[in-house]
Amino acid sequence: MQPLGKIVVASQHYPPDTSTTAAIMAEIACRLAGEHEVVVLSGWPGALPPSQTGPGKPRVVAIKNRISGKAALVRRAVSELMFVARTFFALMRQLKRGDVVLTVTAPFMLPYAVAAAARLRGARSALIMHDLFPDVLVMAGLLKPGSLVTRTMRAANSLMFRALNAVITIGRDAERPLLSYSGMTRSKIRFIPNWATLVPAPRPVTPDNPFRKSVTARFIVGLSGNLGFTHDPEIVFEAARLLQDETDFHFQLSGWGIGFERLKQLQAAANLSNVSFVGRVEDSELEAFLSSADLWIIPYRKDVAGVSVPSRFYNLLAVGRPVVLVSEPEAEAALTVVENGLGWVVTPGRADQLAAAIRTASRCHDGSVAARAVKTAARFDRATAMNAYAALVDELLRNADLSEPR
Repeated sequence: MQPLGKIVVASQHYPPDTSTTAAIMAEIACRLAGEHEVVVLSGWPGALPPSQTGPGKPRVVAIKNRISGKAALVRRAVSELMFVARTFFALMRQLKRGDVVLTVTAPFMLPYAVAAAARLRGARSALIMHDLFPDVLVMAGLLKPGSLVTRTMRAANSLMFRALNAVITIGRDAERPLLSYSGMTRSKIRFIPNWATLVPAPRPVTPDNPFRKSVTARFIVGLSGNLGFTHDPEIVFEAARLLQDETDFHFQLSGWGIGFERLKQLQAAANLSNVSFVGRVEDSELEAFLSSADLWIIPYRKDVAGVSVPSRFYNLLAVGRPVVLVSEPEAEAALTVVENGLGWVVTPGRADQLAAAIRTASRCHDGSVAARAVKTAARFDRATAMNAYAALVDELLRNADLSEPR
């Protein structure tokens, strides 16, 4: 019997935005639209790409949203608060009893509005947890663990988790911090990891790679993507400083966010000869760019376990590159690296360990790490993830008692 409820996807990031979150939410919405009525409440202006329109695709409703730069924290907070308020009222108009609403932790205030609107309208709600707040802000040093703001956010989280019907985690390490909240139960947690957007296959390092031609060093260390509050740009720069007299190594950096602004400030002051920046790489060039480096760094601050999982990780594996992960050993990506022999895990804050891991990686020539990386990336498959999302939504639509808030 066809479920009567519809699915509403609430996300600030959605195409034509090209961010990873936008791509993930679009993939999920389009997969669900093949079997259900899907409405997307999007906070990103502009025309949708042709692949996102037409029969069997979601109906997208634009929510007025002023996009502020990541560094403009006050303006960004006000803009996001207004977007959350507008989304709440849009949900109150769109939702009816029996519907399912799916959202994500970007901005971090959005899940509170979604859970409240779903509860008021008799709908069911599911949250994709990319980052856990306020834990992210505490980890980044922006909030004190015992501050009034932190305690207030944790109290709000307990109410939100009690109201939600499901919480989708993308890392196994998220279960422990989630269960520290009184409103959370293990039955609500569903582990659905993200996936590689590139086809897993070995890509050999070639001298004619357009991103490698201007670099004379034998071994290129890459850094790519968003560097936000959870990341540590200083450890990357300090490792480059430690290796600046070793001509074999060059650091090629490309991305955005407050971490990259910090890297540019450090480079402007030090002008290291073994560091260069590449402009933000378009999707059409991503495969070539990720194939240009011999090794990739993912630099987290301490206490990242259970708080954030790097989506870029899977594409690095897909091109067959080893990684150096700066994080605690119990973090999801660190577990995957160690379990499958995909590279090295470095203690946060230890630039000397990072430099040593880079030297070790430069001496590995047997190709076995590349083969293991590609094999591992193939396990993080888009179809498997989409089927898991579809199964969860069907369960929520068909079973009114599933994880019903009490």
